[in-house]
Amino acid sequence: MQRISVIGGGFAGLTAAISAAEAGLGVTLYESHHTLGGRARTAEGPYRTNEGPHALYSGGPHWTWLRQRHLTGPVVAVPFLEAARLRLHRDGALHRVPPLAMLRLLRRPARQAPVDRDFLSWATDEVGAAGARAAAHFSAAALFHHDPGALSAAFVQERLRRTTKLPPEARYPRGGWASMIDRMAARAWNLGVRIETSVRMDELPTGEGPVIVATSLDSARRLLADPTLTWDSGRTVLVDVAVRTRRGDVFAISDLDAPGWIERFTAQDHSLAPAGEQLIQTQIPVAPGESKADGVARAERLLDLGFPGWRGRTTWRREAVASGRTGAVDRPGTTWRDRPAVDRGDGVYLAGDQVAAPGVLSEVSFTSAIEAVALALKAMGTPGRTVRPERLDLKRT
Repeated sequence: MQRISVIGGGFAGLTAAISAAEAGLGVTLYESHHTLGGRARTAEGPYRTNEGPHALYSGGPHWTWLRQRHLTGPVVAVPFLEAARLRLHRDGALHRVPPLAMLRLLRRPARQAPVDRDFLSWATDEVGAAGARAAAHFSAAALFHHDPGALSAAFVQERLRRTTKLPPEARYPRGGWASMIDRMAARAWNLGVRIETSVRMDELPTGEGPVIVATSLDSARRLLADPTLTWDSGRTVLVDVAVRTRRGDVFAISDLDAPGWIERFTAQDHSLAPAGEQLIQTQIPVAPGESKADGVARAERLLDLGFPGWRGRTTWRREAVASGRTGAVDRPGTTWRDRPAVDRGDGVYLAGDQVAAPGVLSEVSFTSAIEAVALALKAMGTPGRTVRPERLDLKRT
């Protein structure tokens, strides 16, 4: 049996391991942590938080792949009545509807946005400065970046289109993402994948065929001693709180004055917190010169507006900063094709959310993992039964 190694047991690594095993390869997966999941882990205990807001987009390539294998498990969408409780923070107050200029921009097809211009200047020409700023800040829900307007217009407009699509694409594995990771791990195990946890790899394994490095780009850069493995990402303050339930709380707040997003995840999944409590997750992108305290203060101001009296109702709280772990962002003049290539030569392949693969959020990790396996199989002369790259629309810009 031909073999392949996968380093990293997150969403990308498990996707690669399952795909390779389904193609008939022997697979060994190495994970430095004592549990699998990477950024897709869900906290244990009564408050089932993910590392920042997480959602599966049903329009993406991973949705069909996961559903065909029964790996998502029960999934939930936001109930219509809860979705109607989305509020937009603008000019210091909460509003029910976005600015008219922003709505006009949402009608622009993503293909019309240029790659080589920044989103803010392009959108300003299209609908005016106010609508452009509001749209840029709204897109932060899918970007985790402090200045979406400075990014490629094509890049931001595609994410804006996906996050505002009706009916909404967002789906949530019941019980948090760990429930889906557990099913993926069980699938890998049943396919014969050898899973080694608590194993930190300081060098590539030898004698086990091709290697797929499915770690963060920082870890891959150190492991491969390759300083070219860099790409822009975001830096985000995460504030999670649990509060006692009170009628009138909003479902979510999108900050249109500055990038930021708050979501009450128990609106769609009551299992994430004890009965009578609500779990709220907040992500506030912060600039390089901003501190964690700056992000926390902004989050608290939004909580004051959407969850009156939340401080007195708080039963649990957690804060963190996510740096370089929020996916790739493309500057003007660049696309996903310009990111670090999946094929690194000499039988080494990259997978993750900052490499050269298309998609939104977790779709990039999935697409790069499938592509890595396809390239490895081709190099080994074993086409196998893995998903063909053309199925994943890799020709898209």
